[in-house]
Amino acid sequence: MTGNTSSLMSALLPTTLVVALALAGCTALTPAYERPEAPVASQWSDATATPAGTPAAAELGWREFFTDPQLQALIAQALAHNRDLKVAVLNVERAQALYRVQRADQLPSVNAGVGQSAQRLPGGLSGTGQPAISRQYTATLGISAYELDLFGRVKNLTDAALATYLATEDARRSAQISLIAQVASSWLTLAADQERLALTEATLKTREDSLRLTQRLQASGISSTLDLRQAEIAVESARADQASLSAQVATDRHALELLVGQPLTPEQGPRSDTTAPATLTAALPAGLPSEVLLGRPDVQQAERSLQSANANIGAARAAFFPRITLTASAGSASGELDGLFRNGTGFWSFVPQITLPIFDSGRNRANLKVAEVDRDIAVAQYEKAIQSAFREVADALSERQTLGQQAQAQQRLVAQTQDALQLAEARFRAGVDDRLATLDAQRSLYSAQQSLIATRLAEQVNRVTLYKALGGGVQERSTATAQPRQSGA
Repeated sequence: MTGNTSSLMSALLPTTLVVALALAGCTALTPAYERPEAPVASQWSDATATPAGTPAAAELGWREFFTDPQLQALIAQALAHNRDLKVAVLNVERAQALYRVQRADQLPSVNAGVGQSAQRLPGGLSGTGQPAISRQYTATLGISAYELDLFGRVKNLTDAALATYLATEDARRSAQISLIAQVASSWLTLAADQERLALTEATLKTREDSLRLTQRLQASGISSTLDLRQAEIAVESARADQASLSAQVATDRHALELLVGQPLTPEQGPRSDTTAPATLTAALPAGLPSEVLLGRPDVQQAERSLQSANANIGAARAAFFPRITLTASAGSASGELDGLFRNGTGFWSFVPQITLPIFDSGRNRANLKVAEVDRDIAVAQYEKAIQSAFREVADALSERQTLGQQAQAQQRLVAQTQDALQLAEARFRAGVDDRLATLDAQRSLYSAQQSLIATRLAEQVNRVTLYKALGGGVQERSTATAQPRQSGA
């Protein structure tokens, strides 16, 4: 009976292999991958022409784009110590290890083993009437349950793991770009709030001088009690602003320390105000959306996830077909340890196995449906990533168009309010107007100066945001080896 079974298996195995190979050759189990059409316009609505030869943002190293040495040092420190970026790097290492685990299934695993078994038989069963102990020593080398990947199930799972690993690397690059932009924006915000605090302190001193003058005039009967109260209100308002901005500066520093990953020394804070540009001021070329967006790491990450989901469909389809696994071993067995490798002690076994799914209560079909839905979800997420990236760039370009004009208008407003304050003080000293007109002019100047600082901050942050949105910040490039570029306005 055993011989008949072996003959039958020997006859069926080649036939089964031929049929399986034929099915594998004529069946395309994995859908052909096609990149979805980008659901965005083909041009930016607010893009302006830039000089020929101007490098794209993705080609600019962050050390080239950020020109302030202090800011460069903080960015480098953040890239070395930021905890979120460390997690992103570790996620890449984990995904790489998982990919290597999955890739190992494409090759057979060879294992070696050495064993010993001992058995004691009682005298009633030994045949000699005396208890007997038998021992057997074995040494084997074998392959266990290696799957012949005729229908690409293992290959598709490996491709999915590779795409996931590459997507994780894209996520790390995206996290790096975001971190650089966050550090720069926080640093600029701290500089702006320090400038606003200095402005408030100077304003408070001016208003205190004005209050002392009003007190003397009120004591001499020249100024009214209303003028005195108005001067006192102006002083207390400035003191409240000073306290609020002092707390805001401390909060800004704490936020920057969290991004950098280490406490900052007083010397590491920004020394310049918003009038000194911390980045290149030359306009970055917007380029075509099809070129810019597809190069962004977050968009590439979404596409890798789509490719992984597409490969999982092939693996789910392969589950409907037979699975052929091979188990084989060879070795030596002996009752004596010193005779383990003598002639006549060798043995081998070869166990091919074919598993054909017949009835699984719809499990394979449900798994295929899950894989197809995951692919559709990945398509929607990819399209959303494209749309979100397009909006980021479009918003930054729109702001770039108007922030320069806004800053110029705000600068003219400050100059005009300064003239208005001088005229109001002259009329007050001449006795033409009361103190209220001077106080109104002081408040207008203070407000205009605060708005000018905010506008300059928005203008610098916009350059950082556009650099990030266009995919800049992946490369470092030392400023010592980079080509010199114009950084003036």
